[in-house]
Amino acid sequence: MRLKITQSKNARSLYVIKSFRANGKNTSKIVEKLGTYDELLRKLNGQDPIAWAKAYIEELNRKDKEENRKIMVQYSPAKLIAKDEQHSFNAGYLFLQQIYHQLKLHDICRTIADKYKFSFSLDAVLSRLVYGRILFPASKSATCQLSARFIEQSNFELQHIYRALEVIAKETDFIQSELYKNSLALGKRNCGVLYYDCTNYFFEIEQEEGLKQYGYSKEHRPNPLVQMGLFMDGDGIPLAFDIHAGNTNEQVTLTPLEQKILDDFGVSKFVVCTDAGLASYDNRRFNDRCDRAFITTQSIKTLKAYLKEWALHPAGWRLMGGNGPERYDISTLDEQKDRENTYYKERWINENGLEQKLIVTYSIKHREYQREVRNGQIERAAKLIGTRPGKLKKCGPNDCKRFIAKTTITADGEVAEKTLFSIDTDIIAAEEAFDGFYGTCTNLEDEAPAIMTAVHRRWEIEECFRILKSEFKARPVYLSRDDRIRAHFVTCFIALSIYRFLEKKLSGRFTCRQIIQGLRDMNFLEIPGDGFVPNYTRSDFTDALHAAFGFRTDYQILSKSQFKKISAATKK
Repeated sequence: MRLKITQSKNARSLYVIKSFRANGKNTSKIVEKLGTYDELLRKLNGQDPIAWAKAYIEELNRKDKEENRKIMVQYSPAKLIAKDEQHSFNAGYLFLQQIYHQLKLHDICRTIADKYKFSFSLDAVLSRLVYGRILFPASKSATCQLSARFIEQSNFELQHIYRALEVIAKETDFIQSELYKNSLALGKRNCGVLYYDCTNYFFEIEQEEGLKQYGYSKEHRPNPLVQMGLFMDGDGIPLAFDIHAGNTNEQVTLTPLEQKILDDFGVSKFVVCTDAGLASYDNRRFNDRCDRAFITTQSIKTLKAYLKEWALHPAGWRLMGGNGPERYDISTLDEQKDRENTYYKERWINENGLEQKLIVTYSIKHREYQREVRNGQIERAAKLIGTRPGKLKKCGPNDCKRFIAKTTITADGEVAEKTLFSIDTDIIAAEEAFDGFYGTCTNLEDEAPAIMTAVHRRWEIEECFRILKSEFKARPVYLSRDDRIRAHFVTCFIALSIYRFLEKKLSGRFTCRQIIQGLRDMNFLEIPGDGFVPNYTRSDFTDALHAAFGFRTDYQILSKSQFKKISAATKK
């Protein structure tokens, strides 16, 4: 800052002026009007106003360096804002940026760039794709435009994004293995139990091609799909993933990705936990060797008759968490007193030469939940009968139409004249026999309570898929080439990993929606020449965020130098 004296016809006026650079040009602004020479002469009791002004400005400069100066901003209701100038920016990405650099993704990008010798910044493209996927999920074209919302601007074009996707697809395995190795610097990974599951993502097209194939849609959509298989560690943090054609049987997706973990991650001793859809004999056998084991959901309905009879028999149950050898008869349980209890029984079985322990649990609370879900399905089935019975078609095992029975009435025994639809009470009774029961198979010798503790965390991998689909809007996929599709899911995988580490830093105190919305809302108003004013509400979430990451953005104004220090700190 410096002193400027202007001379008019009647007086000399003294101003504090600050020079700065904006939009590539040098300019200046009035920070403060000190007054006229004569006014100051009277106020200062004869002291030289110019000498006083210089000393005052010197003190302002000193305080400015110490970041203690109060900043006064002047606005005029008669002055239009400048055209095509952006003054609102998001800084929530700074917290993602810190984790991005702690995972050394910038170093991974540098290694890849050295290999392929391209001129654009892969780090700039990948970081903006990742931050954008979390904060402002959109198409690649829209992400290119939305990246201008971040305070730190990146100089890349849409063509660079598509070129980057091609390279990212080629280096998918390298990125995943390096990401895992670098993540160890943030703390020990909980790889004792690994959770695996599959889901699929749809395209807004009709023609099959490459990875885009028709298959069983988890969302019941009539569109081509791609399938994602995902491994997650015991803390809910993604470990590895792979993409398959939409018509691939999910049973065969587990072992190839698990083999990559064995080969590239240096992890060899773990337990794989899956649901019943991935519980094939081959998958169990693959994890019944070396230092690996399996825990998998077992459908009680598909057990052999003698095992099913044993599983459903009311006698011989133990209380989960109980200490004694006492056995319970679940047919005599008190509906209210025992509602929160879980009971179990276990035995070893040999299926095709594979020794495994079968654990069955029973819970009144789980039974009531299943019946509540079924009653809702029965109500929907009854409405279908009354509104559009002619549209009833073949249905799946979880479709409400499975409860509808079709009876054809004929006048002479040959030609059908009328069809009656009704609720099939036999199917309802058959399903109710299994309410409250849950089966698990494992080759571990641990006690059933320890096994079930691991099983209960399987919901987190379902949550990973929900975050990808709902919060990160990973589908529908608007890409056509297989390499770009694969790269799209690499960026989604990285975004999910960074989000999970951020969630872990916050100790699970906030929901996914609170975290992401909170970061999206962390906007700042730029005051040219002075800095950035927070334009968000300080809350328990922002306080926890700043405490966890070791820097603050919630001062009344952040000077340019303060912001530079924060930005530099997030890139260490």
